[in-house]
Amino acid sequence: MLPGRRLSRVDVWDMKNTMKMFSVPHTPREYYRVAVSVFFFILGLVFSSWAGRIPDVKSALRLNDAQLGTALFAIPLGAVAALTFAGVLVDRFGSRRTLLLALALYPLLLVCIGLAGSLWQLFAVLLCFGMAGNIGNIAVNTQAVGVERLYRRSIMASFHGLWSLAGVVGGVAGAVLANRGMTPEAHFCAVLAVALGLLLAMRRWLLPREVTLGRPASPERKTFVRPDLYLVLLGIIGFGSMGAEGAMYDWSSVYFASEVRPPEAWIRLGYIACMCAMVCGRFTADGMVNRYGVIPVLQISGACIAVGLALALVFPSLVPATAGFALVGFGMASVVPLCYSLSGKSRRATPGMALTLVSSISFFGFLFCPPVIGFLSHALDLRRALTPVVGFGLIIAFLAPLLRRYRA
Repeated sequence: MLPGRRLSRVDVWDMKNTMKMFSVPHTPREYYRVAVSVFFFILGLVFSSWAGRIPDVKSALRLNDAQLGTALFAIPLGAVAALTFAGVLVDRFGSRRTLLLALALYPLLLVCIGLAGSLWQLFAVLLCFGMAGNIGNIAVNTQAVGVERLYRRSIMASFHGLWSLAGVVGGVAGAVLANRGMTPEAHFCAVLAVALGLLLAMRRWLLPREVTLGRPASPERKTFVRPDLYLVLLGIIGFGSMGAEGAMYDWSSVYFASEVRPPEAWIRLGYIACMCAMVCGRFTADGMVNRYGVIPVLQISGACIAVGLALALVFPSLVPATAGFALVGFGMASVVPLCYSLSGKSRRATPGMALTLVSSISFFGFLFCPPVIGFLSHALDLRRALTPVVGFGLIIAFLAPLLRRYRA
């Protein structure tokens, strides 16, 4: 509209319908983006703070490897349990309220982890920790889908990039504080103070209502819709990516130690390369999507996972294995954020329920892939056990074009 021009009836009608479609107040969209970015950062910081102090918690409770494995299984178990009702919470109470509640509990439970005095206390706290984390994950991604709708272009990967960046920050901070002798309890209390401070500062800038495609969300709208093939395809693609993520998180350092066999100082190089490439990939993915489209980016991502892991398995030496794991990290970076973004635009289900469905299918890859690799490695060897993960990348690359056919 030109300066000084009077609004016509058409202009007024268009503005009213635009605001009705987005169903949000006249708050600059940048405020919403910053707030959601901060909440992604909080989630990543809390989780990485726990992950970085696992050895210290194990030592404090005098757990053996089997006992620690039992305790660690509580987190994915709680996350899967939360998937059964997270979408209903978001639909009934809104993503804003659900997110605030989940992220108030999440760092509090982190402190409780440090205070656990036995294996079963730790298991119970980690179960709740996994539930709170995944409820927060569904709620914050619902917020992110709404903010992305306001921008009318891809920005989802940058949100997940903040989670990955927080993971690096939390991991480095945990290592430094552990070397300086700070106990997990004191460390977790500091994280609690930071998380609650950010929560209080940013709570007012979250989207107050859901931004949906088509008709706005309402209490009368169905909270369950039979999943269509489009959402199932997104879930399978997410499954492939999260299966690869689980393999990298749990087995990359083990692969370097047992197959690559570098000097002790370089054993974690593959994992670090994977994580750094993943952060870079998430901050560049939105630009690639806006320029080339989501389907080509998904195809390239799947190809990177397959080619990168194949390179590391065929040439198990320091340089090619490190380069291969970095390529895998770059490929994994954008797949899950894009699947969440596309599912939140479904016309058949509310964003919360669509995200819950896609997240449920995807998360099983993260849950089951690492232990299956362990069983295969015990029966064969680790190189052969990781070979099926190459197929996950190929599945992503070949299924992505089908999304065009079934999206409508």
